[in-house]
Amino acid sequence: MTEISERAVVRRLNDRFGFGPAPGDLDAGADATVRRVLGPASDAAAAAVRPPTGLEPPEGVQKPEGAKKQGGAKTPQDKDAKKAANKQRAAQERKLTIWWLDRMVVSRTAGERLTWFWHGHFATSNQKVRNAAWMLAQNQTQRTLALGRFGDLARAMVVDTAMIRWLDGQKNRKGSPNENLAREFMELFTLGIGHYQEADVAQAARCLTGWVLRKDVATFQRRRFDSGTKTLLGKTGDFDAKGFAGLALAQPASAGFVIGRLWFRLVSATPPDAATVARLSSAYGVNREVKSLLMAMAAEPAFKDPASSLVKEPVEWAVGLLRALRLQPSKLEEKEQTKLLAGLRGMGQLPFRPLSVGGWPAGASWLTTSAGVTRLQLAQQLARKADLSGVKNAEDVAALLGVDGWSERTKSALAGVKDPAQLTAVAACAPEYVVSG
Repeated sequence: MTEISERAVVRRLNDRFGFGPAPGDLDAGADATVRRVLGPASDAAAAAVRPPTGLEPPEGVQKPEGAKKQGGAKTPQDKDAKKAANKQRAAQERKLTIWWLDRMVVSRTAGERLTWFWHGHFATSNQKVRNAAWMLAQNQTQRTLALGRFGDLARAMVVDTAMIRWLDGQKNRKGSPNENLAREFMELFTLGIGHYQEADVAQAARCLTGWVLRKDVATFQRRRFDSGTKTLLGKTGDFDAKGFAGLALAQPASAGFVIGRLWFRLVSATPPDAATVARLSSAYGVNREVKSLLMAMAAEPAFKDPASSLVKEPVEWAVGLLRALRLQPSKLEEKEQTKLLAGLRGMGQLPFRPLSVGGWPAGASWLTTSAGVTRLQLAQQLARKADLSGVKNAEDVAALLGVDGWSERTKSALAGVKDPAQLTAVAACAPEYVVSG
């Protein structure tokens, strides 16, 4: 099989386990790049971007779960209070999103990239959660456990406050089951369709009873928990939430499902064959070590296969461009931040706003005409804010973006563009940059 060059492998490592190369990253070798992105336990550059404060829900508006609704018509004061609260929530979510984009831009290890992956895997949207503090807490949990044992992450997510709100876990109580969380946990998070029965969903929902939402966090109330014996996934016992998670993770299908999801987003759109899955499962191990799995993926022949190209998701593309241009979202003017977020929304991908519990699409889904127009507008906006004094021609911008070279078609398109900002913007929208080749 023909392999891509080592420089192209280094670019892939930066694209797939990070958010693209920063200036100078492509000069390192493949082994050194693997050690940088998958070696350290922490990312000092990203950790230096401190989490936002002041994300508490608007006072007097966030009612405890189960609070009785007050009768009577709404007054103008009620409407004003609701409007003010919504404005405050929007400001908090914006602050949270800019913070995370900042972390992505400066990150130097795979930790932040995998946090982004898990955000799409355990997809939770603040559109319904409506609580930036809960979204931040979930985000931090995913970051802490991103490269560790998958089982630890899955067990944390099944009782995560934002997740419970997102999938109505607080409505699931003894004698009145709500199956949303139980179903999605097996279908989308751990096993996949076809590896559980409807009876398992009903029994799993019983395991997840007892959790309610309070102001600060989801809490367990034993009186609402169904403590009876359950039979699911071939086992019988008095299982609770973490017991259910353990049963799902112990299913033979679980390892292959998680490997497939990571492979699809980080290596190739072509599923791995049986021999590859066997090698990756061995690396994943009985402890389901994510970092070991990623190192094995990076060593697979498919990782060096020219055919294993992937279309960058909008966030990956935008963060990569910000890195290359040495721009940090929080340091942009407020109106420029607004345009950045509008651009991501226009391309269909905004952090903390996945489209559904299934996350975001992949591949050619991002290459629509409307997304292309928005991509060019955002590239033009960012390029105008960057120092492009070193950009004189297409070769300069290739070096800036970490592209090895341009196709004849792209060369022709870039040949007539003289303005450095416009040249950079057009180049950033070329296939050689939009696709991780």
